[in-house]
Amino acid sequence: MEGKGRPAILKEECTGCGACVEACPIGAIRMHDGLAQIDESCNLCGGCRDVCPSGAIRFPEEDREKQPAVAEHHHVWVFAEVRQGKLASVVPELLGAGRRLADQLGESLHAVVVTAPREEIYQQLFGYGADAVWQVEHELVFEGDEMARAAALCQLIRRERPAVVLFGATAMGRSLAPRIATRLKTGLTADCTGLEIDPETRLLRQIRPAFGGNIMAEILTKYRRPQMATVRPRVMKAPRFRPDSSGPIHHFVPAELDGGLTLEELVLEEVETVNLEDADIIVSGGRGLGDPRNFALLEELARLLGAAVGASRAAVDSGWIPYPHQVGQTGKTVAPKVYIAVGISGAIQHLVGMQSSDVIVAINKNPDAPIFKVATYGIVGDLFEVVPALIRQLKKMRGVT
Repeated sequence: MEGKGRPAILKEECTGCGACVEACPIGAIRMHDGLAQIDESCNLCGGCRDVCPSGAIRFPEEDREKQPAVAEHHHVWVFAEVRQGKLASVVPELLGAGRRLADQLGESLHAVVVTAPREEIYQQLFGYGADAVWQVEHELVFEGDEMARAAALCQLIRRERPAVVLFGATAMGRSLAPRIATRLKTGLTADCTGLEIDPETRLLRQIRPAFGGNIMAEILTKYRRPQMATVRPRVMKAPRFRPDSSGPIHHFVPAELDGGLTLEELVLEEVETVNLEDADIIVSGGRGLGDPRNFALLEELARLLGAAVGASRAAVDSGWIPYPHQVGQTGKTVAPKVYIAVGISGAIQHLVGMQSSDVIVAINKNPDAPIFKVATYGIVGDLFEVVPALIRQLKKMRGVT
C-alpha cells in the first residue's frame, strides 16, 4: 500500500507505461525507477485506475465513507440531448428536477451539450433553469460517435467533479449513461420516476419501480461520485420558461479521442404513430373492456374529446390493441392534462406511467380498485353504461347526431 487512504501500485504488474501520469488531473502521480508512484495529494478520483492497461492500481476499501472524492464533488449536471437540431422534450423536465435538487443542496445547475454549438439551444437551457452550460467541442463528438462522446464526457466529469449527473431515459441516454458509469466506476440507476435529496445525508435518493413494478425501490450511491440516473420522460414537470435568463458558457475540448460507433445514416421510417406523450387528453382501456371490439367505444369517446387512445399492459398482452398504445412501466410514460382510465384496475406498473397527469378520471365497477387512490374523480359503475352516457352527452353538447 502506498499509504493509508491512497491507491496501491502493484509493482509486479506495473509496466511503467505512464498512462496514469497523463490521466491524473492534479499531477499526483510521477514515475520513479520505471514505476508509478502516487503522492499524498491524491484525491481518489479514479482516473488513473480507469486508464491502467495492466490493472496495477488498487484502491483502498477501508474508510471508504470518508473518501475525499465524495466530499469534493459539487453541483448538479443535466445531459442536454439534442435531436435533429432541437432540444429533446425530456431535457426541460430534467432541468426542472435538477433545479430542485441543486437548490436543496445549495449548488449550481449545469447543462452539458455534445452536439455542434447552437445559440438557440443555449437560450433554451438557460430559460429552463440552467446556471451554466458546458459545450463539448470535438469533431468525433459532433458526428455522433457514441464512444467518443462517452470518453469526452468522462474527461469532463473527472475534471469538474459534479455530484449528480442526470440523463433522459431515451435511446441516447440509455446508451451513454452506462458507458460513462462503467468508466467512472460509479453507480447508475435506470428509469427513475422520482429523485429526492435526503436531508440528513445529502445523498440523492433515486426512486424507481422494481420486481415487475410491485415495489418502489430507493437506491443510494454512497461511496462513489457522481451519482448518476436516467429519468423516464414525462414523469417530471418542466419548469416555466424564462426567456430573459442567461449565464456563462464553458467550452471544453477533450484530449485525443478514439473513434468507435458512428452514425452513418439516419433513416426515418414513415409509419403511423400513436403520439401519446404529447396528447393533452388520453382515454385508456384495460382488461375491464372484456373484448377487443369494445375499444371502438373508447375510440368514439376519444374522437369527441380530441384525445388519444391508450391501454394497459393487460389489454396489449391480450392482443386487443397494438403495443404503441401501452401506458405504464413497460410502455409509455405520459402526463396529459386529462387521463381517463376505463376498466383499468390500477396496478403499480400502470400507475407509474400516468400518475403525473393533471387530472385523472377513473371508471371502474370495483370500488376498491387501486386506480381510485390516484384518481382526481372516480366513477364507480359499469363502463358499458357510463361511457355511452358520456358519449351521448358530448354529442348533445356539440349538436352531433
